[in-house]
Amino acid sequence: MVQNLTLVGEALWKILVAALILGAGLPVLFSAGVRAMAYGAGGDAETNHAPGHPVGKVLAVVCFAVVVAAVALGITFIVASGFGKALSFEHVYPTVVDK
Repeated sequence: MVQNLTLVGEALWKILVAALILGAGLPVLFSAGVRAMAYGAGGDAETNHAPGHPVGKVLAVVCFAVVVAAVALGITFIVASGFGKALSFEHVYPTVVDK
């Protein structure tokens, strides 16, 4: 009985972490990229024509690249599972392998 509760606790912890990263983390990262893009354009550029900040533009590109990579990795995982394959991280980059 105690072993079952331990297994359930470990599974719930993993689900909670994945939900926080994917469910809340990616939208927060995307919104940070939008905010950084506004900072890179000069904030209220439409009204006071403030100069842009290159750091904001670079930060926005990094945020958007991470979000796009996570979405592409998720789609790859779903497609690989549909074909009876698995996604492996044995190397630095993910690869599709046989189950």
